[in-house]
Amino acid sequence: MLWLADPTTPGGVLPVCPTNALLGLTCPGCGGMRMVYTLLHGDVTGALRYNAVALVAVAMMVWAWGAWVLSLRRGHLVRSWQHVSWAPRVALVVTLTWFVVRNLPWAPFTGLQV
Repeated sequence: MLWLADPTTPGGVLPVCPTNALLGLTCPGCGGMRMVYTLLHGDVTGALRYNAVALVAVAMMVWAWGAWVLSLRRGHLVRSWQHVSWAPRVALVVTLTWFVVRNLPWAPFTGLQV
């Protein structure tokens, strides 16, 4: 559905971010649907503009999926980033930092709001 329904067009069929609609804040996931839509259509720079951290998260998930597939093929565990003990803490700190930085009301941070 995301391939066909253009979330970059205002007033489309896809819902808006509830955090943004109710609180006026740009949440860490804001722009995620637009990022995926733009990425599916081959525009990596546009995807980066909509949500840079989510784009990195997609790349990390592809890496984790690749390690899992390789583990299945080889018959033993292929270690990847998700096997390190500090990965969840780093993900939490990056997400919270992204949430704060995107909502700072002065330049250049206002350019991160979507």
